[in-house]
Amino acid sequence: MATQSKIWHLENINLLKDLCDKELGKVEKMTTMKSHNKDQYVYFPEEPSTNVYFLKEGRIKLGSYSDDGKEITKAILNPGEVFGELALIGEDKRNDFAQALDNNVTICAMGRDDMQRLMEDNSKLSIKVTKLMGLRLRKTETKYTDLIFKDVRTRIIDFLKELAKEQGSMVGDEVMIKHKLTHQDIANLTATTRQTVTTVLNELKDKDQLYMERKKFLIRDVLKLGQ
Repeated sequence: MATQSKIWHLENINLLKDLCDKELGKVEKMTTMKSHNKDQYVYFPEEPSTNVYFLKEGRIKLGSYSDDGKEITKAILNPGEVFGELALIGEDKRNDFAQALDNNVTICAMGRDDMQRLMEDNSKLSIKVTKLMGLRLRKTETKYTDLIFKDVRTRIIDFLKELAKEQGSMVGDEVMIKHKLTHQDIANLTATTRQTVTTVLNELKDKDQLYMERKKFLIRDVLKLGQ
């Protein structure tokens, strides 16, 4: 892949958007562009934690396995996001897996040591990485708390509200969410079942609180959703 194209990819990574051209040039030399097809793994649990990854195209699923072998979905990442960042704070072996959800998923891999040196030279980048890890930790804690204290309907509705906050755009007084999530994806992310997700979404639709198209949700009023 040509250098110019590679730098263009890097410029569109959320974490790297504030870097100057000189710094992006350094990142370009430190990274390797890779492509993965649907269901291929970027890494598995217990693999050495040596790289940080920047996602340019496609989606990545992060998850782990319970003691009885059940898959647990932790997050579904979209273009512009970073993963594998726990390598920067002493994770020697992966505790989770990263798997491509689409064909032609494009990622940039950077060695842990290179990323740490880049952060040492750029305090703003270091702060952004710290905030990213803190945000993901809070999301994980919230998810576990929700599993204990919230019923499945509330978890699905809260998921939609969070999706609206993170990915939604205002259309008048309503919120439009463009997504690639299946009902099974939502079930995995909320620790419910596909049938339950379908039931709750249809209930919201029947109450005219949610309009659904393929790859789109339109929430009439986020604050009143589910009431």
